[in-house]
Amino acid sequence: MQTTQYVTEIIKELNRTADLLTNEEAEKLVDHVLESKKIFVAGAGRSGFMAKSFAMRMMHMGLDTYVVGESVTPNLEKDDILIIGSGSGETKSLISMAEKAKNLGATVALVTIFPESTIGKVADISIKLPAKSKTETDSEFNTIQPMGSLFEQTLLLFFDAIILRVMEKKGLNSETMFGRHANLE
Repeated sequence: MQTTQYVTEIIKELNRTADLLTNEEAEKLVDHVLESKKIFVAGAGRSGFMAKSFAMRMMHMGLDTYVVGESVTPNLEKDDILIIGSGSGETKSLISMAEKAKNLGATVALVTIFPESTIGKVADISIKLPAKSKTETDSEFNTIQPMGSLFEQTLLLFFDAIILRVMEKKGLNSETMFGRHANLE
């Protein structure tokens, strides 16, 4: 298969996955993002990169958002939300974060393949992304891609859709957001 044919196949997989998303929990996440005092995001590996890109766009919207583990991240409090991206929902460091956030009275949201996971049981909001996990050998969500690539790509697109919905609710557009884009380069 040619490289460009792989691109076409990946897009087909993403379309198939997008068609299976449900809206109810997504809207609940949008509402909590808008209502929260501070927004924290976390994820491990490539899922963590997707969470960081989500935090960046929320910052561009003027929301008070942070990436857990960065040196400038403040304390999490009762009126805050922690949004975790984790395919398995079983990453030990993320379980610990979710439990601590819950004990502090914050809202915990999980975007995952497995809403019934350990983090899913702690979370107030669990959003299922239909994809194959990196450890599954047999799944109804087959993919030509290695490991958790389909989940991670779907996570990025899902987070971008959340951004668009929040922009809509706040009456923002790309031009208003660009004013918060880094300009020290």
